[in-house]
Amino acid sequence: MAIRGIRGAITVDNNNKEEIIEATQQLLAEVVKSNQLKEEDIASIIFSTTADLDAEFPAAAARQMGLNETPLMCTKEIDVPGSLAKCIRILLHVNTSKKQKEMKHIYLRGAVTLRR
Repeated sequence: MAIRGIRGAITVDNNNKEEIIEATQQLLAEVVKSNQLKEEDIASIIFSTTADLDAEFPAAAARQMGLNETPLMCTKEIDVPGSLAKCIRILLHVNTSKKQKEMKHIYLRGAVTLRR
């Protein structure tokens, strides 16, 4: 068993609590489903948002989904000129016997441009 990282990102249209919660839950659900994870597999999650998103902590979405024992942290992305706006990113650290190359990284909505 090893710790592996899984990345993901999603964009929202507006800086409001409902959209941030909904998008974060959609992204987390897809990462969990695509990687066949159970709650106990997740060691921790780091959430980041672009500077234009401050209406809610993305970690609140994870708590609403029942991830109550998982360590969570929210932070801001570096505000690079020309970078993707209104974007929520995640980095899950998971305990797994799979190799890193087997992890499925998920990019949804406008964030598909982050992965080619």
